[in-house]
Amino acid sequence: MKITALGTGTSQGIPIVGCKCNVCLSTDLDDKRLRSSVYISTEQTKLLVDIGPDFRTQFLNNNLSTVDAVLVTHEHNDHIIGLDDIRSINYIQNKSVPIYGQKRVLDDIADRFQYAFQKKNIPGLPQIVLNEIKEDIAFSINDIEVTPLPILHGKLPILGYKLNDIAYITDASYISDKVIEKIKGVKVLIINALRKEDHFSHLNLETALDYISRIKPDKAYITHISHSMGLTAQWSQELPDSVRPLQDGLEIVL
Repeated sequence: MKITALGTGTSQGIPIVGCKCNVCLSTDLDDKRLRSSVYISTEQTKLLVDIGPDFRTQFLNNNLSTVDAVLVTHEHNDHIIGLDDIRSINYIQNKSVPIYGQKRVLDDIADRFQYAFQKKNIPGLPQIVLNEIKEDIAFSINDIEVTPLPILHGKLPILGYKLNDIAYITDASYISDKVIEKIKGVKVLIINALRKEDHFSHLNLETALDYISRIKPDKAYITHISHSMGLTAQWSQELPDSVRPLQDGLEIVL
C-alpha cells in the first residue's frame, strides 16, 4: 500500500499569489505546497482523497491516470472544485467514477456541478456517481477498508478517513475521544496543522502534536500547512523524531 502526497498546503497553497513573505519567496522546494490531497494505491485499488483546484497538475506531476473512487472530506472549494477534470479519467477508464461523501457534501456537489447530472447524454461531461457515507458505517472499496472519521472543522462536521492502517485527517479543529480510539496505533497518521498560532477552524501545531501523542501512530506527518507556519527547514526541526512534515510528491510505502 502506498500513499502519494499530491498536495500539502492550505486553500491558497504556497506560495500565495502576491505574497512577499520569506516562505512564499523561498526557493526551497519543501516550501512549495499545492492544495491538500492524497492518493492511496494498492495493486488492486486507486483511491483519491479530495479533488481540489490543483488536481490536474497533481496528477500530471505524479504521472497518475487512474482513479477507482474519490473520498471527499468536505465541500470547501479546495477539496472539491477540481472535479470537472475527472473527465480525462473517465475517458481513460471508459467508466464513471464514484464519489463518496456526506449527504450535505454530495448535495453541494450536485448543485455546483449540476451540468454533470443532466439526463441528456452529452459527450464530454464529467461522469460521476454520488454515494452517501454513513458516519458510523465502514465499507470496503476492493481491498481497502474505509472507516469514516467524524471530526469538526470549526463548527462544520466533516470527515477524515481510516484506510486500512492509514488515518488521514485534514482541516480538523477537534477530534473526539471516540475517533482517537478508532485510529489509535495506526501505522501512518496524516494530520493537519495550519500554523503555530491558534486558529478558529484548524488545528495549530501544538494541538496536532498533542493528538499525535494520544493516537500513537508508528509514523505521523503534518499536512494542510500555511505560510504562517514558517520555513519548513526551520519549523520541522522542532518536531519529534516520529513526526515529519508531509511534502508534495512524497511517497510513503507500507
